[in-house]
Amino acid sequence: MDTISGSVPAPTHAASEFLAYEAECRNALKPVLTSLLDMAESAGWNRRTVASTLMFLAAQHVSASAETSRAG
Repeated sequence: MDTISGSVPAPTHAASEFLAYEAECRNALKPVLTSLLDMAESAGWNRRTVASTLMFLAAQHVSASAETSRAG
């Protein structure tokens, strides 16, 4: 199985600096996401479908995390 190479840099802004922290996160993840989309498209998947699926999976992950937090 192919994997995404490279790493995600650590944040330099504190989470309390919400706008800067979030912008930094977007910039850090953008090349990883682009690589993942490229790999999926090369495998034959439609890029729009992959992007939509990633949004669904991300939302599902956040919902599951919220459920775990409420249960604990």
